[in-house]
Amino acid sequence: MSKSAPTLEDVAKVAGVSRATVSRVVNGTRNVDPHIQETVRSAIEQTGYTPNRVARSLVTRRTGTVALVISGAGGGSDVFTDPFFGRVTAGVVDFLRPHSVHPVLMLADSDQSRTEVVEFLRQGSADGALLVTTHPSDPLPGRLLEAGVPAVLYARPGRPMPVSYVDMDHRAGGTMAADHLVAAGRYNIATISGPLDVLASQDRHAGFRDAMARHGFPYVPTAEGGFTAESGATAMRRLLVECPDLDAVFAANDLMAQAAVDVLHEHGLRVPDDVAVVGFDDSAPARTCRPQLTTVRQPVERMAAQMADLLLADLEKPGQRPRSVIFEPELVVRASA
Repeated sequence: MSKSAPTLEDVAKVAGVSRATVSRVVNGTRNVDPHIQETVRSAIEQTGYTPNRVARSLVTRRTGTVALVISGAGGGSDVFTDPFFGRVTAGVVDFLRPHSVHPVLMLADSDQSRTEVVEFLRQGSADGALLVTTHPSDPLPGRLLEAGVPAVLYARPGRPMPVSYVDMDHRAGGTMAADHLVAAGRYNIATISGPLDVLASQDRHAGFRDAMARHGFPYVPTAEGGFTAESGATAMRRLLVECPDLDAVFAANDLMAQAAVDVLHEHGLRVPDDVAVVGFDDSAPARTCRPQLTTVRQPVERMAAQMADLLLADLEKPGQRPRSVIFEPELVVRASA
């Protein structure tokens, strides 16, 4: 006769805990001491116990998956090459892994794909949604809310609604960039903004301009970019034509800042000797740029993990009031300014 499959009782005996404790760990209950969780997982591995996921879902009414939805970012290649979205994904995956919850990546870049996302979630194919949307007019947050789908947003929604979100004080980040450049003795300062229909771009731009005004600079030449390297290069070339004597540039993300540095080099200008450059995000381009970028750090991975934590808390205790968690920026000084 073949040996019977290991049971919860077998795991409990090896771990030295109760069957109920093993069940709570297997079902992803959050309020279990991390040391006990590790002991139980070790016992699961030692015994070769395999949870019956069908039975588990019948008990918990949960699939053990959540949808990571990226809305309005264009095609798949744009998402996979953008360092921001990669950092969000890494933060979510790293947080969810110890909870035995798996993310399903969904791209929503059209009305049809947004409808598919809503139906996927409405049918219970995933337990909830982690939504990263790039435009304040995106209808998806409202549609998920109307469908009764548990959801948490990365960045505040474009209009007030009762949904949890994480965000950063982007205005404070813009202020940090302005203060740093003025303190460095720069006087002809320009900025490459992000797309000004995006709330984060608006806040970074407003924070920078308001701080410059407090320093006695009532006008800041601005070229609008699109958070891409190509748009940053185009904006930098435009600023060099309009402001040939500029000595500093604040770009609203690191991709555009890196492109700006490349254009300055093409024009024979030294960074930071002739023109100082400050970016935003502290993403990979900040470290691959030559010289490395001074930048405003957005703790994307921690923000993404917090987003996932809020969703798991809502799934465990439905009906909680929505929460917002706002992170603070940090100026990271490197060689470019």
